[in-house]
Amino acid sequence: MQDLSLQERYSPGGVCFGCGPANPRGLRIRSFPEGDAEGDADGDGLVCHFQPEPWQEAFEGYVNGGIISAIFDCHSNWTAGWALFDHNAGHFPDVVTAEMSVRMLAPTPAREGPLVLRAHAVEVKGRRASVESTLQCAGKVCATFQGVFVQVREGHPAWGRWHSA
Repeated sequence: MQDLSLQERYSPGGVCFGCGPANPRGLRIRSFPEGDAEGDADGDGLVCHFQPEPWQEAFEGYVNGGIISAIFDCHSNWTAGWALFDHNAGHFPDVVTAEMSVRMLAPTPAREGPLVLRAHAVEVKGRRASVESTLQCAGKVCATFQGVFVQVREGHPAWGRWHSA
């Protein structure tokens, strides 16, 4: 397993609330290629382990839906970027959310171990990637996500955000 997450490698100065390593008040999720997290470098999706804190609960012992949506959005955004990434050139694209849908299937426990998010691109067309994700806790799928992400061009406010130092 590699030591640095995609966020730490490609956006160490990122301040995004959900995934920015440099945001001291953020969630600071860490996304890894699925194969890396499982000890096999051939995976094509991303995985994230996230341990909620008590201040992220909606009611005692269960994660707030907004926190769930935020970690889904950021982890899936990085998954879209990974799918659009030019591995040969080493340039990670700047990607933003175009649309997203979160389906809560069951209350998500906050204290039964880390949440495990798994995401993969189901379609890539030009500058767009569609991503599906699941959130599990203690082996149970608690929520699912579908989203569409688009690679931005120069001039967009998010241009260059993943290249900050």
